[in-house]
Amino acid sequence: MSPFGCLSAETRGRKLAEKPCPVRTAFQLDRDRIVYSNAFRRLKHKTQVFLSPLGDDYRTRLTHTLEVAQMARAMARALFLNEDLTEAIALGHDLGHTPFGHSGETVLKEIFSANFSHNEQSLRVVEMLENNGNGLNLTHEVRDGILKHSKGYGNIIPENSEETACTYEGQIVRIADIMAYLNHDLEDAIRSGVITMNQVPQTCSKILGRTHSQRATTMIRDLISSSKEINGKLRLQISDDMHNAMTQLRQFLYDNVYRSQRVHKDFEKAKKILSELYFYFLENDAMLKKKISELQMGGGNHNRQPKDRMVCDFIASMTDRYAMNLYKNLFFPIPLV
Repeated sequence: MSPFGCLSAETRGRKLAEKPCPVRTAFQLDRDRIVYSNAFRRLKHKTQVFLSPLGDDYRTRLTHTLEVAQMARAMARALFLNEDLTEAIALGHDLGHTPFGHSGETVLKEIFSANFSHNEQSLRVVEMLENNGNGLNLTHEVRDGILKHSKGYGNIIPENSEETACTYEGQIVRIADIMAYLNHDLEDAIRSGVITMNQVPQTCSKILGRTHSQRATTMIRDLISSSKEINGKLRLQISDDMHNAMTQLRQFLYDNVYRSQRVHKDFEKAKKILSELYFYFLENDAMLKKKISELQMGGGNHNRQPKDRMVCDFIASMTDRYAMNLYKNLFFPIPLV
C-alpha cells in the first residue's frame, strides 16, 4: 500500500473501545456492520431521482451506493490506498438519506431545521440510530468520511480543509459520489424521457463519452492519471477539461432534470406526504414510539432526544413505500365492506 494510504492498524479508534477482531481488520469490520444494518437494506426502496420507479432498471439509493463503492474502490486500488476503508465509507455514505431523494431532504430543511443535511443524518444513523439506538461504533476514519462525503452543490474537490475528509480514502469517496450520480442520473433521465441524448451539451459528450461505461471509465482514469505527489502529500485532482465537463454536466442536470416539471411535481407530492406525517407524529407520542420501535431505532440515547428530533429521525429513516403506505393508512378513509 502507498504511504498515503490509511493503515487499519493506525486507526484513531472507536468511541467505545473494542477488542480487535482476530479475522477482520477494523475497516473490514466497519464495512460488514454497515452492510448488515437495517439502514443499508432500506436503501433499496429509497429514491435516487425518480420517485418510487416501477421500472426495474432505474437506480435507487442502494444501487447508487454500490456504484459509488465500485468507482471509489477502482480509484483507491490504482492509487494503492486502503480499499477496505474506501468501501466502508462508500457503503455508509448515504445511510441517512431521506425518502424521496433530495426532495425529502429539502422538506426536512423546511419543517425541521434549515441545518438538516443527509450527510450529517448518515452520521447520526451509524452513531445513534442503528442497533436499537446504540449505533454501530465505527472507526473515526469511516465516520469522518461519511460526514464529509457531500456539501450539496459544493466544489467537486473541496478547497476548504473543514470539508475535506481526514483520509485520502474519504476524499476519493466524495469524488466518486459525484462521478456516479452525474453518470447514472443522466442515463436514468434519458431512459425516462425527461431529456434526450441530443440535449446533452456536446462538450460533455465529447470529453466524457456517450455511454455509461465510457463516462465512468473516462472519469476514473482521469483522476488516477491527474493525481500526483506534491511536497510529500498526495494531491487528488482531475484535469481542467474533465472538471469543466463534469461541472457543465452537473449544471445541465440541475436545470433540465432535478428542476424539471416532472420531478418538481413529484417533489410537491413528497412534500405533502412527509410534512403531514411529520406534524402528525409530533402530536401522537404513543404512535411515534410504536413506529420507532418497529424500525428498531428506539432505545439507547435516542429516547432522550427532543421530540422533533425523534420525529425527524423517523421520517428520514422511512423508505418511499413505507412513507406512502403509512400516509395512506393514517389519512385515507377506510371503506366499509
